[in-house]
Amino acid sequence: MPPVLSIRNLNKVYKGGLAALTNIDLEIEKGEIFALLGPNGAGKTTLINAVCGIVTPSTGEITAAGRNIQRDYRAARSMIGLVPQELTTDAFETVWDTVTFSRGLFGRAPNPAFIEQILKDLSLHDKRKSRIMELSGGMKRRVMIAKALSHEPEILFLDEPTAGVDVELRRDMWKMVRGLRERGVTIILTTHYIEEAEEMADRVGVIRKGKLILVEEKTELMKKLGKKKLTLHLAEPMSALPAGLEDWDLALGKNGGELEYVFDTQSGRTGVSALLRRLTELGVQFRDLDTHSSSLEDIFVDLVHENA
Repeated sequence: MPPVLSIRNLNKVYKGGLAALTNIDLEIEKGEIFALLGPNGAGKTTLINAVCGIVTPSTGEITAAGRNIQRDYRAARSMIGLVPQELTTDAFETVWDTVTFSRGLFGRAPNPAFIEQILKDLSLHDKRKSRIMELSGGMKRRVMIAKALSHEPEILFLDEPTAGVDVELRRDMWKMVRGLRERGVTIILTTHYIEEAEEMADRVGVIRKGKLILVEEKTELMKKLGKKKLTLHLAEPMSALPAGLEDWDLALGKNGGELEYVFDTQSGRTGVSALLRRLTELGVQFRDLDTHSSSLEDIFVDLVHENA
């Protein structure tokens, strides 16, 4: 089956020479949840806007659900829903009218039952007759999501969808995302809440200075790049590491009360057993020990710093 979204050799250079996107190649499968991570100004929103036809690429080709964005914009755009970062909607319209009008913009026939179900899923049904200006920030965000879903898109972009919203909306959002994926909708999200990407995404892409520096299945990424930290809680604090431990990358923590050792989980020899034996030989005693695996956030920070 061909990918639902294909981006090939995409470049965007603004007047003045600023390269916002450089040689982006990316394919996303139908029904996938893809998390696009990167620091502010990395090019996440520019990439989304290029796919949605808001930004015109300098070079490259984008195909959405089999339709070329540049040559067949209207048909391709009808396959895409976008929840932008900014809250942009008519403040004087009611929730119902705003969402219904958005469906009509994409040439969809009226379907009040479908609109009603979206509003119920997003806890907006009791606000359907309220004007947008009367809503809280979190409710306005829900309206933006409802608008993006109103025309039943095959691909849904969520650009920082839960930034600055309450826990309840975040919970409703991810419940809805899982339901959409079950129906075959492809989700591409950017988020600063990396734990959300870790929980939700099938694959992760990392963008830095307009370049896609990594695309990997989340589980494989964490296997390849994940590290573990062994923490030994010492019986007596140390002021410095004793001689004889040079073969291990060790650090003292918590005012000398902890000994920390970071090791590669994929290595054939982690060095943990040898370290524990050596500590016994040196008479270093510890009360307890624990290990901590790298999170996706740890990996992301390392990648971004490495490619700075």
